[in-house]
Amino acid sequence: MESITVEHISSLYAKYQDDLRVVRDAQRKFLKDRGKSMKAQLDDYEAEMTYLLLRDLRPEIVVEVGTFYGWSTMWILSALRDNGNGHLHSFDIVDNVVRNVPSELSADRWTFTKGDIQQHPEKVPAETDYLFIDADHGSRFAHWYIENLFPAVPPRTPTSVHDVFHGRRPKPFSEGSVIVKWLAEQNIEFFTPSTAKAPQVTEQLAVVKKELGLDEPVRNSDHNPMIFFTLP
Repeated sequence: MESITVEHISSLYAKYQDDLRVVRDAQRKFLKDRGKSMKAQLDDYEAEMTYLLLRDLRPEIVVEVGTFYGWSTMWILSALRDNGNGHLHSFDIVDNVVRNVPSELSADRWTFTKGDIQQHPEKVPAETDYLFIDADHGSRFAHWYIENLFPAVPPRTPTSVHDVFHGRRPKPFSEGSVIVKWLAEQNIEFFTPSTAKAPQVTEQLAVVKKELGLDEPVRNSDHNPMIFFTLP
């Protein structure tokens, strides 16, 4: 994966603006129609970045650990649909996502497995091209996926982890503190649109979105704690 910078993400906004506009409108309508039955987690920047990176990387196999109500699932599936290829394997201990993801999105491009991935790591495809993690946010789970999930996917797999930077630093004894420390030890850089950690990122992207006419919010929230990086 090309090194993620504000300039790179800005170029993806411009490149895929027409398709992104359609997806944003669809997601906004879906959220309005479902109301409280859809508890969206990703905010606009992290959701759009996920979509844009998947469009550009064109992965064959995406693994999503943690679906909750399916907001991230829908953004991922929208990218795979618009790419015209790719399959998503999602894992969670709850199955709210099954009731929320529209059939026209899931089609033949989605496999959902209910259960604790820690009990069935063998179900993670060895040929995974993109890894998305948004599940248990405790330090124990972070240690587990660093020791068990990261080695199970190919080297250089693009990866994103949610709920890391709620503030300028990760919360003590949290998943975020564990993964940020591990990345530092591995000398791996990460990119985040967190308004708390890197406000200059969202400020610059806000300008780009306004110029492209993509500034109407899908969700009214600016809490963006996700990080993006590439495994060693």
